[in-house]
Amino acid sequence: MPSQDPQPPANVRLGPNSRISGQDAFKRYFSKREIGLSLGERSCADGAKFAIGAQGLVTIGSDCYLNDCILLVEQEVRIGNHVMIGWNTTVSDSDFHPIAPAERIRDAIALSPLANGMARPDIAHKAVIIGDDVFIGPACTILKGITIGAGAFVEPGSVVTHDVPAHAHVRGNPAAIVSTDRVE
Repeated sequence: MPSQDPQPPANVRLGPNSRISGQDAFKRYFSKREIGLSLGERSCADGAKFAIGAQGLVTIGSDCYLNDCILLVEQEVRIGNHVMIGWNTTVSDSDFHPIAPAERIRDAIALSPLANGMARPDIAHKAVIIGDDVFIGPACTILKGITIGAGAFVEPGSVVTHDVPAHAHVRGNPAAIVSTDRVE
């Protein structure tokens, strides 16, 4: 039976015993970096989608499991070791559009057939860093510039808008700290 795993682009590095599965994993992968995506040993990205811009970089540590999540990256997303990310979770280092209304209109025109070479306005982006031993439940959203500390637990459906301290347990929209002494 033929493999369902996609052929990764030349600048994707897979560690020993790692794999990426899912037909659309690289549909929006445009990184031009020497290494645009690195997956550590024994890590698995099942159904994950990597929407990585020309300057984007994703680094995923060892013994990680990403399940049907989306990584939207213009700058950088760094994921530590022993991290689990649940289905329908989105991690994004950019808003992918301007925030100011006038700039959003300018951006829409630049993306339209009427652009005539008009450049898109600058769009803010800031790296996302996820520490070791982090659990991110299903249907979460991790926004740009966020650092999630080692050993943190993000409950399903949470929208993370602020940094999460190490060993914290967070939930909600926006995610709030439930406790900071997570031991399991």
